[in-house]
Amino acid sequence: MKVNLSFVLSIAGLLLISFSAKGQVDKSTRPSPPVQISDSLLDARVTISYSAPSVKGRTIWGDLVPYGKVWRTGANEATTFETDKDIILQGQKLPAGKYALFTIPGKEEWTWIFNTVWDQWGAFKYDATKDVLRITSTPQASPVFNEQLRFEITGDHIQLHWENLSVGI
Repeated sequence: MKVNLSFVLSIAGLLLISFSAKGQVDKSTRPSPPVQISDSLLDARVTISYSAPSVKGRTIWGDLVPYGKVWRTGANEATTFETDKDIILQGQKLPAGKYALFTIPGKEEWTWIFNTVWDQWGAFKYDATKDVLRITSTPQASPVFNEQLRFEITGDHIQLHWENLSVGI
């Protein structure tokens, strides 16, 4: 049996293209679609990129998102926080750069964590030794129900809203 080299190379090329296209997933079709917000915060340009999960009738706080455990602060990849200038948060300096933004939710207090390993899936490989800054804040009842997780940047404040809760720094 004689094999046509150009035919074999054509098939190999088609397979390579097929596998390459398959690896590029349209993230906008995910159940928790990607969202990016960018605005001024304390004279710096801040960008937060996250996947926005929905409540879908679930109990979020203390159940889907357990209290006292590191959370990726969204869905899918770790949420990222990027600032083009050094900023001061609760009296502590966060150097300009890109960070994973993790939180540790609690009933009475939340811990916000800025970690140098921003390119990771979830918080499964979270390493506290890579933390640059940790600050705390107090959660509050949200005046409105938020079906989908969302962040808001206003002036000198960042706010997270989801389900029946709002928490800010």
